[in-house]
Amino acid sequence: MTIETLRVELGARGYDIRIGAGLLARAGAEIAPLLARPRVWVVADRAVAARHWATLEAGLAAEGIAARRLDLPPGEITKSWDRLREVVEWLLAERVERRDLVLALGGGVIGDLVGFAAAILRRGVRFVQLPTTLLAQVDSSVGGKTGINSPQGKNLIGAFHQPSLVLADIAALETLPRRDLLAGYAEVAKYGLLGDADFFEWLEEHGAAIAGGDLAARIEAVRRSCAMKAAIVARDETEQGERALLNLGHTFGHALEAATGYSDRLLHGEGVSAGCALAFELSARLGLCAQEEPSRVRAHFRDMGMVTDLADIPGPLPATQGLIALMAQDKKVLDGRLRFILARGIGQAFVADEVPEAPLRAVLDDALAAR
Repeated sequence: MTIETLRVELGARGYDIRIGAGLLARAGAEIAPLLARPRVWVVADRAVAARHWATLEAGLAAEGIAARRLDLPPGEITKSWDRLREVVEWLLAERVERRDLVLALGGGVIGDLVGFAAAILRRGVRFVQLPTTLLAQVDSSVGGKTGINSPQGKNLIGAFHQPSLVLADIAALETLPRRDLLAGYAEVAKYGLLGDADFFEWLEEHGAAIAGGDLAARIEAVRRSCAMKAAIVARDETEQGERALLNLGHTFGHALEAATGYSDRLLHGEGVSAGCALAFELSARLGLCAQEEPSRVRAHFRDMGMVTDLADIPGPLPATQGLIALMAQDKKVLDGRLRFILARGIGQAFVADEVPEAPLRAVLDDALAAR
């Protein structure tokens, strides 16, 4: 079994990202060197636990590690104050100590929530990410961003708290519904769009294989995505500069998620894919890149069967002014000004502090009119 290892270089807080098939089955061997005592506490997505708990529990037991588990319902709605309180109170009742390890088993929702709970529990408890979705494996499990949502917007309450280890079991993707896989693929494509044109070209060639279950292609896609994110996080851990590029498509996407009530109408990765298409459309409208660039982005997303246009989102959406108001709650807002990640071409993203409102309105007007 081939296991790729990447290092997030953050000095004493650095950690490994392990990528390969079968990592849940050998989780005990992977985690044992980090343990102060042979027990762990697992917070899991209920649906994920039904599929993968037996494998994880056996892997832990093989190394003599006892595990206690708390299940939470799936969905973005779980990233809430109520669920955060439930996790923290459960861990306190379990007498989890600062030197112990809490495991997050699931997608980005569970990873973000459990990471935040670990950050505030006893002023900082260690945790391990066990991401089981493509989106979580390439994005949310790496980099230490943790948090919950507010009615005011996405991820507005949280902390930077790095995991002690990330185990990305590629085999877990085999049980992932196609919709969730494609939502995660949006984050993979994002890495090519923001800083690696060669990677995006590779994805145009291998995207169908990734979606179809090719193990080697999936490992390579996750490895290249994580390598790019690890390097950026090492240079800009708390998003003072370069790390903001990882939010390509997210200003639009988070607004769309809020507009759809963080519901199954729109998954996070679907918001990102629609948001990337809009970001490139806005870039072309501003004369930053040729129209061929957003057309190429949209063509690949369409070929993959991804959410690409606002017309792909079911149900009503706010008018242009309503969407802009939701964007005003974005974490990248600076001195009340909207900041966007725009691009001079595929692989050439940058942070734009000043975006005129007229072209932004025009892009949204056109997108809404096409629904």
